Amino acid sequence: MYIIQESARKIVESYTAKLKDLSFIVSAPELNDYNYELRVNNGKEKLKILVYFGKKGNKTVIQGNKDSQIYSEINNLLSDNKSVYQKNEIPEPSCYIGTDESGKGDYFGPLVVAGVIVDESTSAQLKKIGVKDSKLLSDVIIKKLSPEIKRIIGNKFNIIVITPATYNNLHAKMKNVNRILGWSHAKVIENLLANDNVNDAISDKFGDEKLIRNSLQEKGKQINLMQFTKAEKYTAVAAASILARNRFNEWFDEQAAKNNLILPKGASKIVDLRLKEIKNQFGMEYLNEIAKVHFKTTNKI
Repeated sequence: MYIIQESARKIVESYTAKLKDLSFIVSAPELNDYNYELRVNNGKEKLKILVYFGKKGNKTVIQGNKDSQIYSEINNLLSDNKSVYQKNEIPEPSCYIGTDESGKGDYFGPLVVAGVIVDESTSAQLKKIGVKDSKLLSDVIIKKLSPEIKRIIGNKFNIIVITPATYNNLHAKMKNVNRILGWSHAKVIENLLANDNVNDAISDKFGDEKLIRNSLQEKGKQINLMQFTKAEKYTAVAAASILARNRFNEWFDEQAAKNNLILPKGASKIVDLRLKEIKNQFGMEYLNEIAKVHFKTTNKI
């Protein structure tokens, strides 16, 4: 039992170090009868991490609001640190395409899909500079990492920006966000295959796997396409998530610079309030240029 308890202690120490590196506030580990307990907060939200030890080994449990941002971030972080792959997942390929998107859940702003090609050398370099799931990084860090990623991989990336107006037209035709995503991921893969021969591609799984496959063209249909939940554990997907998020952020900066229009991200009460102000100032038609109008947020006004 002592060996298993000692193993749990080391796991807790590893969690503590990684969380502090990401600027989370972490309590000193507390030893209970059957677990170690960590209390974590980000200044606004909090949760507990329990690392149990027993005859069957160690088990990590997160206690908190599953809908909170901190829960999502911590859950992704701990999942990324597991050395055992989930069922049907694979070790990282030696050379492959990774794709990811940003803006899917944001009322204002575009939908951005990015793709990155990595090999063993560039993958190691990307890990060294701190590339990981963009949801675990601040916008400041994302802005710094984006040009570094491009420097390392050269021209082996592709980014598609679907502006709100284009997005609204596509949604009116396709009637489904995941169909738009499937088409977008497929387009990015095809664009990358136009200049490079790659056998494998990994995408974050957002819906029916056929959505991407059915949108691929002749070259794309020959590739070994794999889709996993939390695919950002793969370096190329993580790098793509950073490039997509950075381009998404740049759109907001452009709106502020060109139109003096400050828009909030996400979907919240702050967004609702800003929406009412924009409607009163510019009218409902203007929303088609800056927002995904099929969101329930539109109906609120």
